[in-house]
Order: sequence, then C-alpha cells, then structure tokens
Amino acid sequence: MNGMSRAKRSDDWGFPRWRAYGASREAQKVRICDRYGCEEPGNCPAPKSPNSPERWYFCEAHAAEYNRGWDYFAGLSAEEAAERAADEARGARSYARAQHYGWGGPGDGSRSADEMRALEVLGLDPDADFEATKKAWRGLAKECHPDVRPGDEEAAKRFAAGQAAFEVLKQAEERKSWKPA
Repeated sequence: MNGMSRAKRSDDWGFPRWRAYGASREAQKVRICDRYGCEEPGNCPAPKSPNSPERWYFCEAHAAEYNRGWDYFAGLSAEEAAERAADEARGARSYARAQHYGWGGPGDGSRSADEMRALEVLGLDPDADFEATKKAWRGLAKECHPDVRPGDEEAAKRFAAGQAAFEVLKQAEERKSWKPA
C-alpha cells in the first residue's frame, strides 16, 4: 500500500444475515429503568396491574423492590384466593415430580436402587451409615427371628426380607471399603 491504511470492508456483501449474532453495526436499543431517576437498563418486566398486558420495565434492584410489595391475591375473595392457591400448588407438585431425582428416589446418588430399597426395608434414612444399618438389623432380628416367634409366618417373611436387605448393604459397604493391593 501507499502508506495510507483503509478501513477493512466486511465480507458479507451487505447481507446482515451472514454476520454472527450480535455483530451488527447498528446501535442497540437499551430500555432505561422506568423508576424515576434510575439510569440502569430496564430489562425486568413487571405488570402495571393484575391481569394487565401493560408492563413496567425495571432494573434488577427496582424489580426486586417492586415485587416485595406485590400481592398476588389482591382483589380476590377468600374462596377465589384459596382456589388459586390450590391450583398453583397442584401445578408445582407436578413439576416437583418431574425433577431429575424424582425417578431415582431420595439420596445423593451414591447408593444403588437396591441399596435404597434395603434401607427402606430396615426403616432407615437414605444417608444412614453402616453402624446404623447393623443396629437396625439386630433390632429386627431380635424382634422377628423364627426362634423368637415360632410359627409366625409374617415375622418369618420380615426376618427374611431384613436378612436380604442387610446382605445387600453389607456387600455395598465391603465394595466401598475394598482397596486394591
């Protein structure tokens, strides 16, 4: 070149679709917070009144201030408020069931489904340690052992289930504590 540098032309031949997202040359429109005197961007919409399509646009701090005083049940009778609360709770329960741990059961994911069922048979919490498992198994064995309750089929079934549950948890504990040589 002859010493003068020129501005680089774009390679998109005037087709803005070919540019990367956010790479346009136009100025971005920024909506300012609707709170008087605030100069922050207003990117949090809030309804001007219940069931109204009109919105205020606040910054995050003023949106939090606005929501603190919001009464969701304003203008409703006690029966209507109770019905709306029940509808909301019903919807929230269905979302809670769909969470990723809903299908796996309680716990932190470190136990298998068999171990969780074994803990349930022994009446223990999902985070119970092995000492609590031994204690629960001994208590169940003292209560339901066939020598203690001869001829009681229900006790024999509970004893067998407890024995199988303890065996599952004992093997899991052994696997956890096993170290390769």
